[in-house]
Amino acid sequence: MESGREAGAGRPAVVIDDVSKTFMVPTEQVHTLKERALHPFRRSSHERLEALQGISFAVEPGEFFGIVGRNGSGKSTLLKCLAGIYRLDQGQIFIDGRLSTFIELGVGFNPDLAALDNVTINGVMMGLTPREAANRFDSVIDFAELQDFTDMKLKNYSSGMQVRLAFSVAIQVDADILLIDEVLAVGDAAFQQKCFDVFYRMRDEGRTVLLVTHDMSAVTRFCSRAALLDHGHLVDFGAPEDVARSYLDLNFGTGEAAAEPGADEARSGDGKALIEEAWFEDARGDRVEVLEQGSPARLVARARFLERIEHPDWRVLFENADHHPLFATSTTWAGLETGVIEAGDSATVAIDFEVPFAPGRIYATPALSYRGSGDRFIDRRERFASAVVTGVHHSGGLVMVPHDVSVSSEGPKA
Repeated sequence: MESGREAGAGRPAVVIDDVSKTFMVPTEQVHTLKERALHPFRRSSHERLEALQGISFAVEPGEFFGIVGRNGSGKSTLLKCLAGIYRLDQGQIFIDGRLSTFIELGVGFNPDLAALDNVTINGVMMGLTPREAANRFDSVIDFAELQDFTDMKLKNYSSGMQVRLAFSVAIQVDADILLIDEVLAVGDAAFQQKCFDVFYRMRDEGRTVLLVTHDMSAVTRFCSRAALLDHGHLVDFGAPEDVARSYLDLNFGTGEAAAEPGADEARSGDGKALIEEAWFEDARGDRVEVLEQGSPARLVARARFLERIEHPDWRVLFENADHHPLFATSTTWAGLETGVIEAGDSATVAIDFEVPFAPGRIYATPALSYRGSGDRFIDRRERFASAVVTGVHHSGGLVMVPHDVSVSSEGPKA
């Protein structure tokens, strides 16, 4: 890895050129002298783990660049190669400017030292002089909100306190390029918002940031470009919205990840009709287990009637994985007449909507009740159908309500 002393105009801030990294993972390990004595001729075997395979791309100065991928895709390995923690097996990396890293919780910290010593040591490791690092201690502690814990050894810090301290040190260094790995995965909502504020400031200041994350909303919110890794290969590169969709397709496109995880399926009612099926459909009318946020979708439920029922009321409740109600409707609320259904007949209800739900798994509870009877159910199938909602936007709310935003300003009044 080569590093420039000063950021050069017209040159990329980071160049990754045909980078490969392989690990030899032992399949059988000897842990004790007793095992070695009992099995002196046992040979340890290894498997090749090709963590990175021919990765190439460049990051421009002042760019906020996202690196995404599933667990085991090679994201963190690539950042550790950029930071000089791992030696490359093939290829080259060029860094043009001072580098600051926030890669892994606890890396570079001594758990037996207090905050002041750790801040000084980390600052020096990132290129500050001991005096500069010590002078910035108060700013680091203020940002981390750890004023009451400066004399406590880090081994007594919680993981949230450690991530606050480490991130605070990383942003205090006057670095041209920052490597950040999953900073938003630990910490409370207030600290995450402080991180967002820092990201906005860095972007406005033209700092070069490489952000590894599983949060697609953060990628589309901050990044100008992004790269998608999978099994050590670069599989997509370009606009953050496109890369985020590719990431979601990679996770959910096969349907394997969206398989029903064992919902709390329960049944109630007098059994005079039986809801036998319920499923989600996409805009083409195909049965699906994955729904795209904002796209047309349909929930369909079918019931078989064992007795004659006059004007049964269809109801459907949508919930998220935490049992929070998201949306409910019924044929009565919609003002529909369902008619008289004879014994032996079947009936189907369909609810069309544009998917408003936040990313995550949703469940549908279809029910049949007697008209005007309140909660006197004929049949109710709790969380009978489910699907995974994918999307690149996540506001933190349970649903994404279609809306418009307008901004106006006025000059000073005379």
